[in-house]
Amino acid sequence: MGKLEGRVVVISGAARGQGEQEARLFAAEGARVLLGDVLDDQGEALAKELGSDTAKYVHLDVSQEADWAAAVEAGKDAFGHIDGLINNAGILRFNELLSTPLEEFMQIVQVNQVGTFLGIKTVAPEIAAAGGGTIVNTASYTALTGMAYVGAYAATKHAILGLTRVAAVELASKKIRVNAVCPGAVDTAMSNPALLDPTADPAESAAGLDQLYKKLVPLGRVGQPQEVAALALFLTADDSSYITGQPFVIDGGWLAGVSLF
Repeated sequence: MGKLEGRVVVISGAARGQGEQEARLFAAEGARVLLGDVLDDQGEALAKELGSDTAKYVHLDVSQEADWAAAVEAGKDAFGHIDGLINNAGILRFNELLSTPLEEFMQIVQVNQVGTFLGIKTVAPEIAAAGGGTIVNTASYTALTGMAYVGAYAATKHAILGLTRVAAVELASKKIRVNAVCPGAVDTAMSNPALLDPTADPAESAAGLDQLYKKLVPLGRVGQPQEVAALALFLTADDSSYITGQPFVIDGGWLAGVSLF
């Protein structure tokens, strides 16, 4: 029996990257998963691959409250209840803080920060009605420190930690645990724009990231989305039954410091 047998988990940003790997791992551990994303073709293909008894895809723009409401109804119609949420969807833009247009800043806020808030607000009542469960928010290593050229992104990730802690306190009496994963550099399309180029060689792109982060990360490599998914599984399963309101950094030691040699 899998660690998530009988669980029904909503995963936003599930069409690729960390969300896709979370969906695959959770399904392998016995969960049924509601996959939400704006990348409809990729999301529908993943749901088809996982099977209709295990997965359902819905179009979900996390910045839109109506989309969240529709997703919840679709999940209940398909699987009967919802008792888990992975707030994974997010966007990243690189820009010097003083050169960041307000429109770009607000776009990042709407997806990362507002999207997480709406996920909690919409799905938590369903989790409570199911008798309790878990919420895992995707923050970032930059939620705990600063990083040049990602000011808007870092601001939203700091905000997600605040939402995580408040939600953990307020929802504990409803038997809902709320935690956050804080990845460092992870080999996905969001952090490696080369992977968005269909003509790019994925192996070369990954090798390029490894060379870059070999100098920055004590473990000497970029992280893999499967590793983040494993942490999300831990925080969703009963293995973490006495943990709530906490950030979990998964960054290869980057936040611990840098080596001079």
